[in-house]
Amino acid sequence: MIRRTACLSKLVRSYKVGSSSSLITKQLDHRCFVSASASSGEQACQAYVYSEFGRNEYADVDWDNLGFGLVPTDYMYIMKGSSNGIFEQGQLNRYGNIELNPAAGVLNYGQGLYEGMKAFRKENGNLLLFRPDQNAMRMKIGSERMCMPSPSLDQFIDAVKQTAQANKCWVPPPGKGSLYIRPLLIGSGPILGLAPSPEYTFLVYASPVRNYFKEGSAPLSIYVEEEYDRASRGGAGGVKSITNYAPVLKALLRAKSQGFSDVLYLDSVNRKNLEEVSSCNIFIVKGNVISTPATAGTILSGITRRSIIEIARDLGYQVEERAIPVDELSEADEVFCTGTAVGVAPVGNITYKDKRMEYRTGAQTVCPQLYSTIIGIQTGRIEDKKGWILEID
Repeated sequence: MIRRTACLSKLVRSYKVGSSSSLITKQLDHRCFVSASASSGEQACQAYVYSEFGRNEYADVDWDNLGFGLVPTDYMYIMKGSSNGIFEQGQLNRYGNIELNPAAGVLNYGQGLYEGMKAFRKENGNLLLFRPDQNAMRMKIGSERMCMPSPSLDQFIDAVKQTAQANKCWVPPPGKGSLYIRPLLIGSGPILGLAPSPEYTFLVYASPVRNYFKEGSAPLSIYVEEEYDRASRGGAGGVKSITNYAPVLKALLRAKSQGFSDVLYLDSVNRKNLEEVSSCNIFIVKGNVISTPATAGTILSGITRRSIIEIARDLGYQVEERAIPVDELSEADEVFCTGTAVGVAPVGNITYKDKRMEYRTGAQTVCPQLYSTIIGIQTGRIEDKKGWILEID
């Protein structure tokens, strides 16, 4: 059971006192609330200086039973932009509903993108963000495809940092999960004819999460979908458009009703090559060779995918990015999935044309080796030698 409570973020600031060069560190409790006399959207904010040890560190959450569902936190970040690409200064707002014109481009024509990333808590209480610059760059690429302006890299990262800091008490204790952070870019301005929106909203919200799949860390059971496609050549499958996800629900719900964890899609032209799972990339292992479908416009270039490829090569594996015929599933020793939400998840079996194929899982396989490495870097237990981590206090 999760009970939402007021949780006030603690931001550390340093002040010089008099002419002394010594610094006195104090913590500011930033409490934002809607004033009774304020108009819609206006906020009154006050800052309180308080003792470093005078506040609760965590929200009132049953961390041991945390899943992957929305847990409303305290703050979200909102920034407005125009069609000329200029974004105004954003700000933190209390988490809550937003107002949209019924003719908003995102509602009528699906003009929107989203990203997914996580903040982990170190033992010393600091927060770690994993490769946020890559999310910012991917949003920029996606926005060009969707005819949208995008925040700059600095604006994107600053918004994510502010959201993480403001919701720090919602970041689970070390080993209990992470704070899932979702940046959104939507066409919020009204448009009746088919055209780009005249106004855009960049929004970042967050929720504490743990395992994405109900199986937890247990091996997944995957069904190969032959009727429906996830993406097609020339479409938007290679970017994180919001329009890519609702169409997979029919196949996903059908597979789950039959006891499967998720759906693996094939290419839309010949239905012979592996593409990706509904919400993650896929890898197959044969001996010392790890293969994953090449991202050629229909497959999302996952940041976890890219990181796992680099880690695997560092560990001595041969990694191939290529077209993978579905028939190779019957020859694989091991299969696993990667993604921000799912992490690195082992696949126990895949069903294709009523044939169930079983794969190796367990401590001596490749998947846990790769998972322990990337989660070690993400949580600060393994030294980050690649410059992937952004640490914030």
